[in-house]
Amino acid sequence: MRTKRQGLIVWFQHMKNIKQLKRYGHLISVSRKLRYAVIYVDQEEIEEKYEKFEKLAYVSKVAYSHKPMIRTTFESKKLDKKKDYEYEMGI
Repeated sequence: MRTKRQGLIVWFQHMKNIKQLKRYGHLISVSRKLRYAVIYVDQEEIEEKYEKFEKLAYVSKVAYSHKPMIRTTFESKKLDKKKDYEYEMGI
């Protein structure tokens, strides 16, 4: 069974702090230029991890990833009339 996970975006001050960030969750990516990291954690523990990250001295900002809240089922709004005509004719 899959666990529900959510990402946290953590902005840090120095690249040497990445090793400490790894122990809080699954490190997905790191931007050296903008100095942020994307870390995935379980959704049950996300509030606790958020508070822990904010308390760290080398973390300047923390934000939630909104990916779990985005609807991923898509529908087309308009149908192609040519295809409808072909289906009616039996082509």
